[in-house]
Amino acid sequence: MRHPRILNSSEAVLFIIDVQESFRKVLSDFNELTKSISILIEAAKILEVPVVVTEQYPRGLGKTVEELSNCLGSHEYFEKSCFSALGEESLNKWLSGCGRTQILLSGIETHVCVNQTAHDLIFRGFDVHLITDAVTSRIPLNKTLGIQKIVGSGAVPSSVETALFEMLVESGTEKFRLVQKLVK
Repeated sequence: MRHPRILNSSEAVLFIIDVQESFRKVLSDFNELTKSISILIEAAKILEVPVVVTEQYPRGLGKTVEELSNCLGSHEYFEKSCFSALGEESLNKWLSGCGRTQILLSGIETHVCVNQTAHDLIFRGFDVHLITDAVTSRIPLNKTLGIQKIVGSGAVPSSVETALFEMLVESGTEKFRLVQKLVK
């Protein structure tokens, strides 16, 4: 038996919120963000963790960036107009039917769409693990405040490596070797 705030790959879903083309030029840490999320995506394939991708008004903000769309395997896609991903009814329906309780939360912008999604997930009883090195905002202070607000409301602060090694549980397995290569 493990602590309930430790991630379990059979209970987890990876959310990638609005990592869209229009943000590329306005985020100073864009390359680091996409690298972190790419690692999460590749590890999700290995660990059999479902992936949810959202796009906020893609006609205006563009599609999910190529760095991520090129490595996405099987995933759920939801277009949205509400800042919270849970404002999209089809996502709520999918989430209710997936039978999982833990959310690894990543994406843009920490203080807007990630924040509101996190709060709605927490309110609905999900265990939200905020992957702090896989979220960002245009203004660094907004990222910091977004993280503080989300964590203050009950999310678990985490990082790419922390999340992945929690889900791996042990070393010496083939999955461990594959994930270890991603983070090295």
